[in-house]
Amino acid sequence: QVQLVESGGGLVQPGGSLRLSCTASSRNIFFFNDVGWYRQAPGKERAWVATHGVNYETTYADSVKGRFRISRDDHGNTAFLQMDNLEPEDTATYYCVLINRGVWGQGTQVTVAS
Repeated sequence: QVQLVESGGGLVQPGGSLRLSCTASSRNIFFFNDVGWYRQAPGKERAWVATHGVNYETTYADSVKGRFRISRDDHGNTAFLQMDNLEPEDTATYYCVLINRGVWGQGTQVTVAS
């Protein structure tokens, strides 16, 4: 069973940037599976953030469009979420998921505060 591990979270001031990584235990996995990022804020349901398809198509939630960018590396086992111009409303635990298989990582915490 493939495993996903997120990293890169932390505390950042409003307007700052973070880059999250999602590393899979299997090489090339993202060449054959769509990968997504979701987030869950305290007291709220998990919400979709972005998706990177196998054919490089990307889609974003309206709340992050223009500020976040999803990508993957050339080895197909690491996905990234570049987050710019962060807002306090972006504070959440961020999860990556292999969409086709329903495999989730353990999450990484992002806190945006001054």
